[in-house]
Amino acid sequence: MTRDQLSRLVRAGLLTGVIDGTFSSVLSVAFYGSTVSRLFQGVAATLLGAKAFDGGNRTALIGVLMHFGVAFGWSAVYLGLATRSPWIRRQVAAPYGMVRVASWYGPLVWLVMSLAVIPMLLQRAPAMTFRWWVQLIGHIPFVGFPIVASIGTGEGSAWPNPRS
Repeated sequence: MTRDQLSRLVRAGLLTGVIDGTFSSVLSVAFYGSTVSRLFQGVAATLLGAKAFDGGNRTALIGVLMHFGVAFGWSAVYLGLATRSPWIRRQVAAPYGMVRVASWYGPLVWLVMSLAVIPMLLQRAPAMTFRWWVQLIGHIPFVGFPIVASIGTGEGSAWPNPRS
């Protein structure tokens, strides 16, 4: 991995963690009547179990760290895909390409996490509620786009030159 790629990976992980964390926090507080602490305790509960909800700020912090770990993980996956796939590089470099790629990458992240990773950890099937669909769509601007925009084609500048 080049220094430039590492820099873009760090930017993507941090930016995605902050943007998606803010999106989820706003949903939790403003629309679902919960708290930010409970949101991140819920993230921690995927590894710690239900006792995470009784862990106060400590388990909420564990959830925040897990959330950023996932953001970095999916950013690294995208970086790997972008550096190895000429098709993705062409898509990102095309006009509106970052939006197009984010439109499938963000939902892909949510589908894998909600249909495979989280159910495997919790040993239960996902609930396909209205909230699930909000998250699916929300992963386009709040997960897919920060990752794709930060990493770009995986080569050279993260911002493709539309004239090239």
